[in-house]
Order: sequence, then C-alpha cells, then structure tokens
Amino acid sequence: MKQLVVISGKGGTGKTSITAALAAVAENAVLADCDVDAADLHLVLDPEIDKEEAFYSGETPVFDADLCTQCGLCLDNCRFNAVSTDFQPIKENCEGCGVCEFICPSGAVSMHPRWCGVKRVSRTRFGPMVHAELGIGEENSGKLVTDVRRTSAEIAERDGAEFVIVDGSPGVGCPVIASLTGADACLLVAEPTVSAIHDLERVAELLKHFRLPSACVINKRGVNPELEECIIGFCEASGIPVVGSYPYDAAFNRAQSERMTVVEYDPEGFGLTTRNIWEEIKQFMV
Repeated sequence: MKQLVVISGKGGTGKTSITAALAAVAENAVLADCDVDAADLHLVLDPEIDKEEAFYSGETPVFDADLCTQCGLCLDNCRFNAVSTDFQPIKENCEGCGVCEFICPSGAVSMHPRWCGVKRVSRTRFGPMVHAELGIGEENSGKLVTDVRRTSAEIAERDGAEFVIVDGSPGVGCPVIASLTGADACLLVAEPTVSAIHDLERVAELLKHFRLPSACVINKRGVNPELEECIIGFCEASGIPVVGSYPYDAAFNRAQSERMTVVEYDPEGFGLTTRNIWEEIKQFMV
C-alpha cells in the first residue's frame, strides 16, 4: 500500500480538485482529506457518512459556581487572561494548562477533555474516505491530521487497497508536516503566479527534510506562460519531474457546482489528462 500526499504552497491552486480527479481514475484507493481547517473534498465527492466520532485534544476547565468562593486566585494566576471577572473560563484564551485547578483552594475547578472537532469515515463512489472538521477557533490540527492519516491507512490495510490518496493542507505548517510524515510520495500542485512560486520553493525545501519522491502538476496553464517556465525551471533544478498540467478552464467550476470531478465532467478531455498524470505518478511511487 502506497500513500500519496497532494499538497501546494498556498491555498487556491486547485489541489482539492486535482485530488478528486485522481480519485476518479485511481483503482482500489482510500481517500483522506487532511485539510482539516478547511475541508472541502466532500463537496465534490458527496460522501455517505458511515461513522462519526468526536475529536478531543487537551483539556478545558469547568468552574463550579456552588463551590467557588470568588477568592480571585485563578484570575490572578492565569497567564493567558482566560478567566473572566465573574470567574468563568474564556475558552478562546485558555491553553488548558490547569493552573486554575491547581491553585483553587475550594476545589471549584476541574479539568475535562476539550472537544476540538469531528472525524468521519464515509463511502464515496470512488472508495472509502476519511475526513475531519476542526472546530471554529480550535487548535491541534496536526494531531487531527495524524488521526485521519492513521485511520485511512488502517482501512487500506483492512480492505487490501493499493493506494491512499491524501488531500493535504496548503502551506508548510504543522498540518502539512503531519500529512507528509510516513508518506511514500508527494504531488505538488503549482499555479503560475508569483506567490505560488514562492510558496512552491518553501514546500520543496520542506520535502528535502522528508526525502520523499516528489512530482509536480501545473494547474491553470495559460494564465502566465512566463511564470510557467519559471516553475518548470525550478522543478528541473530541484529534481522534481513535472508530470502534467491542466489549463485554466471554467470546467473546474462547473464540475464542482455539479458535485462532479473534472474526469466525470469531461472524460475525453480532462479525464484523459488525469489518467496520463496518474500513470506518471504511479511510476515514481514504485
């Protein structure tokens, strides 16, 4: 079983659309949406949820008003200003350090697991999919990504799937690192814009640390031919093969509005392009 992670240096490059397209042509694959801060692969694949479970990470305090003497020790000792003047936790400021519980002389504060989001296991028309949603303002997205990766690998092993195709997060932060850890190969999605090229360079530098076999797909071809040449030149210098490209085309938007991949929307055009790209990807994953 091989794990391919699709990432991009920035948001909006078309990473999820291309991940969905690869899902449409890959056979015997499990899908994982690891962009837990802004998951949207489900918008195209329209999954049917089989299992949903809460994701907890860290702890949050609960104040018992009946036991609280309003001595003010929790308020004075909280370094994060996470206790209000009426002695209630301010969730968005709380780091879960537990000093309020430790310092409270009347035992009015207790620490409890903190709900941070949900993880789902679903069925799609292209195979099983594991996806998750981080709660608004919640942290520990890297831990949730790791949980999604682990579950998708377990399902692949159980079902005898050949591939796990992972829709990673944009950027180079903790969720991306969690997406890449333990993967077998990486596909970079780049668009011909100045910011995208800059971020592509940052991602390529990150990949050197993981020593992952990598390839690149150029999306939105035709927007800026000069910058396309810059992407190709950078990839050649970095030893990253460019395995294909997609033109800038409204078909991507029309396909999404129909909850379809571009492979389904245009099987003879984008479908053929995607199949050729997938064959190239399988070669460097061997």
